[in-house]
Amino acid sequence: MVSTKTEEELELMAYAGKVLYDLLNYMETVIKPGISTKELDSIAERFIRDRGCYPSCKGYEGFPASICTSINDEVVHGIPSKRKLKEGDIITIDVVATYKGYMADTARTYEVGKVTKEVADLLKHTKEALYKGLSVVKSGVKLNEVSKAIESVAKEHNLGIVHELTGHGIGKEMHEDPYVYNYSNNESELILKTGMTLAIEPMFTLGKRYVWLLEDDWTIVTQDGSPAAHFEHTIVVTNNGYRILTGE
Repeated sequence: MVSTKTEEELELMAYAGKVLYDLLNYMETVIKPGISTKELDSIAERFIRDRGCYPSCKGYEGFPASICTSINDEVVHGIPSKRKLKEGDIITIDVVATYKGYMADTARTYEVGKVTKEVADLLKHTKEALYKGLSVVKSGVKLNEVSKAIESVAKEHNLGIVHELTGHGIGKEMHEDPYVYNYSNNESELILKTGMTLAIEPMFTLGKRYVWLLEDDWTIVTQDGSPAAHFEHTIVVTNNGYRILTGE
């Protein structure tokens, strides 16, 4: 069952989303060679709590940190540690905040110093796919059309689409129905309705689409060691399109 949200609920989600948008913008100023992912986690937790929200990832199914920090071939769910960022790395910050019982979820992949053109293009096209998917969102559209639009960007640029990970509904729970696939899928028969809230999140690789789960039971990496990028917004479906809840 896919829920729709009231205006009051959406405003709570939008506040959490704005806090996360401001956080990810702030991260642009501190992500540099030499900083550890544990330091980034401390910064993020303080930022979220200082604005009256709760870092939803912390303790979620035992996750030990406030943000996921995934570096290079790590696709998602990297655990913050003493590991320091190096020139030429890429890092994805994936973060969820709760405000008065309602959540928003967002992710962004950052360049650390100067990266290769190939890697920079991976980030550019993964972000492009997010907005290509959003461009077809509106009430009355089949969810699979969003998936097709995301997939079209990966196909155009010969990028791997991770199949095991999807976007999702969100609200009172971090993961609600429906799944939002990043490739055309016959399971996606859902028709979008005004008030549905979705976390849409393309995850592309420079190589093959196949992934492993590491022994920490959280971090998912590409099997071939190729870099991965991940961009995500929480949005609400409207009559004429969508509103980004994790934006300005």
